[in-house]
Amino acid sequence: MINKSKKRVRECLALFAPLGNIRSRTQFGGFSLSADRVMFALVSDGELYLRADKETEVHFRRKKMERLIYRKRGMDVQLRYFKVSPAQWSDPEALCKLGRLALQGMQRDIAVRKNNEAGRLKDLPNLTLALERMLWQAGIENSGDLRLHGACQTYLKLCAIKKKNLGINLLMALEGAILGFHEAALPMASRESLTHWFNHQQEQQSTILH
Repeated sequence: MINKSKKRVRECLALFAPLGNIRSRTQFGGFSLSADRVMFALVSDGELYLRADKETEVHFRRKKMERLIYRKRGMDVQLRYFKVSPAQWSDPEALCKLGRLALQGMQRDIAVRKNNEAGRLKDLPNLTLALERMLWQAGIENSGDLRLHGACQTYLKLCAIKKKNLGINLLMALEGAILGFHEAALPMASRESLTHWFNHQQEQQSTILH
């Protein structure tokens, strides 16, 4: 499947070249596609999935595009990625237009986040009302504060309040909230970096206790 995905990535790099500076990197067990550093698509198991915002999701669903499902701990997690069908591959011009729609949706999403730096924490991916209240206790009052402190520093603040290790999944959720990803779709580079940091923190705690 890796070779099939790499072949598909090469096809995408050529197909979406009119959208900007197209780049690919490993992510989520597959490969992400970005145009001028804005991620708009994902290649997984040799299939292309276009990323959607609220507007483009409606458009993709009307075209009966299949949603990407990620299975986590025995549960299905629906992601905002929609599969490109063989019929859509047969019309490169129309597919490039769909790619442009996905890119424009992500650009809108970024603009909204930038204009909403003081927005409610619970409106970010992965953050519940209960977690928002915990963050308030830690002095993180809005999304701008969260981005300013970053996932690692915020995680340490929450652990200090609860006086216990809150687990790596919370750290990943915070990073996903900052980057605008569901925790399950967090870029592999971010996931690896956070895992390294978390393990180092665990080692330090173990040394202190002993």
